Order: sequence, then C-alpha cells, then structure tokens
Amino acid sequence: MLTKTALNWIDGQWVDTSDHRDSTDPATGEKIGTWACADAATTATAVDAAVRAFADTPWKDDRRLRSRVLNALADNVERHRDELVEALMRENGKVRAEAAFEVGMVPPKLRFWAAAIHTEYGRAAEVRPGQLSLVLREPIGVVGVITPFNSPVILAVRSLAPALAAGNTVVIKFPEQTALLNAVFMRVLADIAELPAGVVNAVTTDREGGNVLVESPDVPVLSFTGSTATGRAIAATAAKHLKRVGLELGGKTPMIVFDGADLEAAAPVLEKAITTFAGQFCMAGSRLLVQRGAAQELRELLADRLAAVTVGPAADPASDMGPLIDKADVERVDRMVRDAIAEGAVPVVRGGPVTEGPLSAGAFYRPTLLEISSPSAEIVRREVFGPVLTLQVFDTEAEAVALANDSDYGLAASVWSRDAHQPLRVARELKAGTVWINNWAVVLDEFEEGGYKQSGQGRLNGLAALDDFTEYKHISFVTGVIDR
Repeated sequence: MLTKTALNWIDGQWVDTSDHRDSTDPATGEKIGTWACADAATTATAVDAAVRAFADTPWKDDRRLRSRVLNALADNVERHRDELVEALMRENGKVRAEAAFEVGMVPPKLRFWAAAIHTEYGRAAEVRPGQLSLVLREPIGVVGVITPFNSPVILAVRSLAPALAAGNTVVIKFPEQTALLNAVFMRVLADIAELPAGVVNAVTTDREGGNVLVESPDVPVLSFTGSTATGRAIAATAAKHLKRVGLELGGKTPMIVFDGADLEAAAPVLEKAITTFAGQFCMAGSRLLVQRGAAQELRELLADRLAAVTVGPAADPASDMGPLIDKADVERVDRMVRDAIAEGAVPVVRGGPVTEGPLSAGAFYRPTLLEISSPSAEIVRREVFGPVLTLQVFDTEAEAVALANDSDYGLAASVWSRDAHQPLRVARELKAGTVWINNWAVVLDEFEEGGYKQSGQGRLNGLAALDDFTEYKHISFVTGVIDR
C-alpha cells in the first residue's frame, strides 16, 4: 500500500522534518500524500551517519557481507514487486507494463553486483626476484547519489549497487516528485537485518538539501543522473573539493533509417522509442533521420501509429502512454513545439496537451511528430523530455552520420539497415556511448553505459562502473634479498 506520509531514512531510523509538502498524482493533479522535505541540516546528518558507518562498521572490509545484503535486497524487491509497481504507477504516471519493466530490472542488477564483488580482488606480480607489487581497489568513502524522477527506482539502484559493492556508504538524494515511492523502496531496503545502520541513507529534498552532497568535503564521490545543465553546475561546484563525479546527462538519440530497412519492423520500435515513459527518458529516440527513398512510407507508418496512441491514467489497461510528471512540464514541452512550428517545423502529427474531458485535469500530452528542414532548429538540438519526435530526410550515408553527430549530446543512437556491412560501419562513426542496430533501448547490466560529449562522463553498468567508486592502491614490498 502506498504510504501517505513519506519520511527520510537516516542512520537506520525514519526521520521527520517540519517542512511537509504535498505529493500529487500526475494523472489527476490530486493530492495523494505528504512528504517530509530534508533541509540542509537534515541532509548533513545523513552524511555524518554515512561517514561513521564507513569508519566504524565492517562494511568496507567484508565483501561477503556486501554480497549477502545486495542479494537480500534483490529478494525483497521481488517480494514487494507489486507494491513498488503500484507506487510507481500512482506517483510517477508510468503505465503498468512500464512500471513492471522498471521494477523488474532491479533484482538482476543487484544480483550482478552481488556476484561482481567476488571477481575484483586487484592483482599481484613478482616484478623481479624478491620484489612483489600488489594493486588493490579500495572503496573511497561516502558516495552521494542524486537521481531524477523519470525512472527513480532503477536509476537509484544503478548507482547504489556498484557503490555498495565497492564498499562505500551512500546518501541518496531522491527526487521530490516521487517521494512516496522513495519511502516504499527504502522500507524494502530497511528490512534487511544484516545491513549496518548508516550504510545507506536516503533523503527526499529540494535543491537546498541536494547542494549539501555537492558541497560537503565529506562526500568525495558523486553519481548524478539528470539534465546536462544541472550536471555542469554540479561538476563546477564539486571541483572545489576535487570530488570524483560520474554524470549521466541528457540525450538527443538519433534513429537512422536507411533505404531498404525493414520499415514494418522499425515503425513500432520507433513509436515506442518516443512514447515510452511519455518520452521522459534520456535515451528516447527523439530524432528520426530517414533516407529519402524510405521517407514517405515511414512518415505515413509513424503518423498512423502516433495518432493512434491512447494516453490515459496508468491504472487504465487501455492506456498506451501515461502523463508527463506535472502540468508545468506539459506547458514547457508544448511551448517548445509551438516555437518550432513558428520557426518552420511542419506538424505531421500535432498532438499536444489534453485540454478537454476527464483527462484535462492531468498532465497528459499526446505524441507529436514534426518534420524539420533545418539542422540548426532548436527542437532538434535541445532535449525535449516529452513525446515529441522530429523527422529529417537525408540522401547519403555520410550526410546521415553528419546529421547524427551534429549535436551537443552523445548518449545513444540507433541504426536501421538490411545491408550486411553498413550498420556496423555507421555505428563506428557515431559519437555515442551506446549504438543499437535494428533495435533500441537494449541495456545490459554486464556492458557499460554512458555518454559522449555533453551526455556525461564515467560509465554505469559493466565492471567499468567500479571506476567511479574505487581508488587504486599500489603496494610494493620486498620478500627477500634483491639483486639490484
């Protein structure tokens, strides 16, 4: 059952504050509960608890304990799956299939890191007779994890799991928009008997509380997922303490479709690429680049599919796409669309806000498809974070690559072609951290994920994720007489 009042979890206890704020259902705009906003002092208390836990508990030195705890959390998430799904639907707005997909990704990720703990012991070598070198990977200390509203459970765990696996303690700054869900997840985590108090702390707070994690010298590592603008500001502030900062930021994913591609197979994937999570997804396929010979057919296929998408409340089985997170985002997205049309974009499908009927009280926005002729148009250069797809036509492979790379972002890309050699050739040329061929949004725990350019730095998923959360230590020692 969704809690009615969400508190903060600090040093193994629920902590209230005097600042209670409302949580609302984005599908109706109705109040569904309240949450205790952590101010700077409360967040600093969470940091202090994490510092003590790192120093005084066996957590950083006992990898078997860490493995057991991560596996226990995976078990608990599976037991409370339905509760987490319902909370995600109610407060975040995801339709049931999307909410179930997000929650379903959590246990395998936790189990991956529970196992990975036992694979990374460093390395040793006898560099000359009687002289050994030992390289260890050690936890750094307190990790600050800052997560966004769009996929709050999996994105928190994506940073939390490797940070804990490496032996660090953590303070999570959860998003305000999903405060009740945050509390449900922390109840699931708090039920683990072996987890020492203070190893994981969580606050739901606004910018004031979040700034504590960025500015505190006691938080040497930050893992942030969110907008590029906020990521830049965090990196600039964190530089004062030379914090290690991992950033997964915005995206403007190009979906390149070549002549001869299987358009019947591509069209439903391209539709989902912009409507999944109502387009509130850093890897949303928001830029369609289609070769001229395929353009008309694909334009018609997508226009039909996008116009047929049913928006509605998450709990309605007929809903294909839920609401945006709030009414302010609806206005922001629609303002970008209106500006684009004023600048020359041609609306192939003009969706837009739902302004009449029972859905008008919610934050609903119907999918939109805009055809763009100018590569400098703002709508193809800025992240919309909503169900708005742009379409650009190209003639040659080189032009497609140039258009795709002509972006400040480089998080992901997709290539569609039946040619045996073209997709991999194009993928090698794209400036993106992940490239899918004849597919979209395949993300695996075992393989690294992250961005080029303004889409971030560092990698999450894959064993390389440990780089953000560990220090290398080289120990050189003599075991006998060395002949120099």
